[in-house]
Amino acid sequence: MCKKENPIPGKIIAVTNRSLCERPFLGQIKRVCEKKPAALILREKDLPETEYEELAKQVLKICDEYGVSCILHSYMEAAKRLERRYVHLPLPLLRTYMQETENWKKQTEAEIKLPEQPEQNDKECRNKMILGCSVHSVEDAIEAEKLGASYLTAGHIFATDCKRGLPPRGTDFLKQVCESVNIPVYAIGGIGLDDEKIDRVRECGAAGACIMSAFMKL
Repeated sequence: MCKKENPIPGKIIAVTNRSLCERPFLGQIKRVCEKKPAALILREKDLPETEYEELAKQVLKICDEYGVSCILHSYMEAAKRLERRYVHLPLPLLRTYMQETENWKKQTEAEIKLPEQPEQNDKECRNKMILGCSVHSVEDAIEAEKLGASYLTAGHIFATDCKRGLPPRGTDFLKQVCESVNIPVYAIGGIGLDDEKIDRVRECGAAGACIMSAFMKL
C-alpha cells in the first residue's frame, strides 16, 4: 500500500514526560533538541490547559530555536491560540474534535449567508490542522484514519517501564497496523535509542519510532 506523504519527515519523534527528567525540564528539552529529532511531542497532558499552554510557549520557543517541530498534545484550543497546526490526540479526543467539526459544518451550511470572518478563520484553522492519533489496535488505526488523522503512533511494541506489567503488543501487531492504513505509522514503547529496534519497526512498515524515556534521561 502506498502511504500518503508524511507530514513529519524523519524517523525519530521525541516524546516528553517531565516526571522522568533528572534535570530541569526546559534544560532537558534543549538537550533533546540538540539531538535533532524530526519532531517533539509535548505530552504533558496531566497539566490543566492554562498551565500546559504556558509551558508550551516556553517549549515552542526552544524548539523553534533548534528547528525542531513541536507537536502539542490534547489541547486543541491552546494549539489554535498559539497558532500551531500540529496536535497529537488520543482517539476519544479525535472523535470529539471531528464530531464538533462536522456539527459546525452542518450549522454553517444551513445558513443562507456566509459565516462571519472569525468563523471563517476557525474553519481554515481546522482544515489545516495536522492531527496525530495514538492507537492500540488495528480497528483503532482504521477508525483514526477515517476520522482524518494525518499520522498514527502505535504501541506499545516492546516491553517498557512506562507500561510495567502490561505485555507488549509486538512487531506482528505493528505490521498489521501499518498494512491496514494509508497514513504514516510511528512505533512507540520500549524502543529507546536502539538502532536495531528502530530498524526492526521500520521493517514492519513504520515510518519511524517515538522515543520517550531515553530522551528524557539523556
